[in-house]
Amino acid sequence: MSKVLIVGHEAEKMEGLRRALAQHGFACSVARDDEGLLERVARQAPDLVLVAMNGLAPDPSIRQLAENEPFVDVSTIVLLPRHALDDPGAVPDADDFVVEPWDASEVALRARRVLQRSNGSDGEEVIECGDLLIDPVRYEVRLRGEIVTLTFREYELLKLLASNKGRVFTRDALLNRVWGYDYYGGDRTVDVHIRRLRSKIEGSGDSFIETVRYIGYKFRST
Repeated sequence: MSKVLIVGHEAEKMEGLRRALAQHGFACSVARDDEGLLERVARQAPDLVLVAMNGLAPDPSIRQLAENEPFVDVSTIVLLPRHALDDPGAVPDADDFVVEPWDASEVALRARRVLQRSNGSDGEEVIECGDLLIDPVRYEVRLRGEIVTLTFREYELLKLLASNKGRVFTRDALLNRVWGYDYYGGDRTVDVHIRRLRSKIEGSGDSFIETVRYIGYKFRST
């Protein structure tokens, strides 16, 4: 799950965007555009920063991320007020921008495209394990050629484990990577989703996800 930091002054509006993007599968948190931004970016290591532009002046947050190592590689999308289009010089450099009124679906789509470009994943390869195929581009899972219907969390769990065959993930690590660092549920959530995932992709001799006793789970390496 991609981690997104939303930066802006209007707390209610930013919180609304956070909730909306969470419905699109992003792990979001909100911060003010202030002197502590760089420290927060360093601590949380977000994959993407959304900056709500305040007025016509380029936001300090954009300048900070653009001019300070090691933040120059942090992807950014600027949320622009419509009147900013009247002055192209007022639009700061960023990977993309969205004009008010913001639509969460559009912001989510642009965020995914920016992240794909920054990760070089436009041509992300299909993950294969025996009769199981995971297509990250189409968000499809097939077992012996038949599409397997998964929830978003089940898909993200499967993709994470299958992309790291043989690597053991603790329940806490899976919670952080799939549900996000601001998720407050217990680690039993992971067990429930793993059980449901297994019921959909295992059986008839298939076994893909292994339990590592007292620790967590891993995807079989062969």
